[in-house]
Amino acid sequence: MRKFLLLLFCCPLFFGSCNNSDNKKADAIEFKNVNSSIAKSFSDLNTQDTFKIELTGRKPEDMVLNFSIKNAKGAEIYNVKLKGTELVGNTDPNIDLSKEKDQIIFLKTIANDFFSDDNFLEPAVMPEDKADNNAPDKALYEELKKSGLNGFKYRLGKENNVYIAWSDKEKKVKIYYQCC
Repeated sequence: MRKFLLLLFCCPLFFGSCNNSDNKKADAIEFKNVNSSIAKSFSDLNTQDTFKIELTGRKPEDMVLNFSIKNAKGAEIYNVKLKGTELVGNTDPNIDLSKEKDQIIFLKTIANDFFSDDNFLEPAVMPEDKADNNAPDKALYEELKKSGLNGFKYRLGKENNVYIAWSDKEKKVKIYYQCC
């Protein structure tokens, strides 16, 4: 009888603890750093540069999105580090990112979508385009119209896209447009 009562008492505790761990697993996010690269023409139309994105960190406040471009010779021509908190803080206020889990999913989505085809601009500037107030360097804008070099855009927030391209004249990557 004692064994039966003990068994009766312990079974719910055992199954209850199993359910709690299952719930915790369902709420937990499988953590895996994002690390991908792609080769595209950018600084020279006849060669391919390597675009690389890496998302590191386990918590949004520690996460960093590192974006770099290396030319065909392997020299780094562009590098920017974007803090996870800045990306989360500059997003659409209608998106609920109050939970850490949602913030992590959001940051991983940004990293995974970084190299979508829409972000590669071929060419960076069309010959008929006119520079407006969102073009910080009008001379570069005109240079890109003539050179036909490609561009790339990435998002810093809800209404903040950065458009970059190679300046053959200055031999470096520069922002040629920044807008919504």
